[in-house]
Amino acid sequence: MESLGDILKRLTQRNIFASNKDLNNSSEQYQDSQAIDCKICGDKAWLTFGAPVGHPNFGKVLPCECQEERLQEERVERLLNFSNLKQLYRYNFETIDPTRIAETSQDENLYKIAYDAARKFADNPTGWIILKGATGVGKTHLAAAIGNQLVTNEHPVFYVFVPDLLDHLRSTYGPSSEVSYDDLFEQVRNTPVLILDDLGAQSSTPWAQEKLYQLLNHRFNLEMPTIITLEKSLSTLDEQIARRILDKRISTIYEMDKSIKAVHPALDTLDIQMLKRMKFETFDVNGNKADIQGRETLDAALRAAKSFAKSPEGWLTFAGTTGCGKTHLAVAMAGEWRKRNLPLVFTFVPRLLDHLRRTFSADSRIRYDDLFEQIIAAPILVLDDLGAESSTSWAEEKLYQIIVHRHNLRLPTVITSRDVFFKDTSYTEPIVSRIKDPTVNILIKIGAPDYRNKDRYPDQKPDKLRRTNAR
Repeated sequence: MESLGDILKRLTQRNIFASNKDLNNSSEQYQDSQAIDCKICGDKAWLTFGAPVGHPNFGKVLPCECQEERLQEERVERLLNFSNLKQLYRYNFETIDPTRIAETSQDENLYKIAYDAARKFADNPTGWIILKGATGVGKTHLAAAIGNQLVTNEHPVFYVFVPDLLDHLRSTYGPSSEVSYDDLFEQVRNTPVLILDDLGAQSSTPWAQEKLYQLLNHRFNLEMPTIITLEKSLSTLDEQIARRILDKRISTIYEMDKSIKAVHPALDTLDIQMLKRMKFETFDVNGNKADIQGRETLDAALRAAKSFAKSPEGWLTFAGTTGCGKTHLAVAMAGEWRKRNLPLVFTFVPRLLDHLRRTFSADSRIRYDDLFEQIIAAPILVLDDLGAESSTSWAEEKLYQIIVHRHNLRLPTVITSRDVFFKDTSYTEPIVSRIKDPTVNILIKIGAPDYRNKDRYPDQKPDKLRRTNAR
């Protein structure tokens, strides 16, 4: 494959589009090497109008029909050389079966959705399109197909494997480099359509993160068409880069692999009995002898939970006394997501911290990094009873890392917590400040009493109650 430096060096010497001089020279060479075949122009390749002086067509020179196809082929060839796609020339839409199902996917429509989006982008390249999934689901094939279609349509595009791009940028600092860093970086970041293949596969160094952020931030601000393929979780990327990718004003993410990875038992505190009992249909908005204000907060919490269950975006937090219905609503939402096969992590916070601590044990079969990654990168995270954990500096640090990471990336999160957690203390303040951020979170304080303090048989008469107790 031709290096980026060689491409840039060649491009600085010759524009990717043919000039009139180029076309005239090529037409003369064409005439010298071919017998006369065209009766229209006599193989001169150009036509002049025999119009009198003053006529609109006087002096005009136009390419003959026989020339048009060859000129188009030359322009496409130049664009193909510029695009860096020659090694992927076989990757086009004609070689793709849009009805295929990726082996790692549980949804047969995922590939078709991404395919349709790719075709639409190739016809009208606007915004950013992110193709995300595991190795082998067809991300690079689709990205290259877009690029090759754009080239065929005579639209400049540039493809690059992200680790290779960074290697080439580093090489420009060498004394023997024939291309300056500024020239190479400028060429890549201002290309009309850019394809970044396998973002996240690069070595994660401060320099690499800085260069990639500069590149993507420039294209984000100018809304330049960009295609990105991504295998790793967004949580592994620099947070500034991830925010650009997650910005729905310009970027659309197409998950090509939504296979649900098994959540480690250490994290999953949902059981089938909870899911059966705690549904939206069984949630009582009247509460346990709640006053009018209490019933209003219960109704508001139920409506918010149903809305979030349909479209989990941002954060939703329920705060209130023990037994007021916070966990019931969280479980009901999780039940709806399970029905739709949406991947989520539902975890009781004290239990989560206990299991994270155990990973440091010498006999632990679970790596801390693996367990922690499932939490911070969960597509949907439910943190049940935040604040019930032991108040230690270690616990505070871990919870702060989880909250800040998900707050920065606006990852869908549900939190239940007791009212006491929101008191202004040195322990909770850095976390609470994120939860109270109205740009990310909807905070609903439930003002109803504990459901579990109801009389066991409130509707029975005393004599019937006595007979029941005597059994």
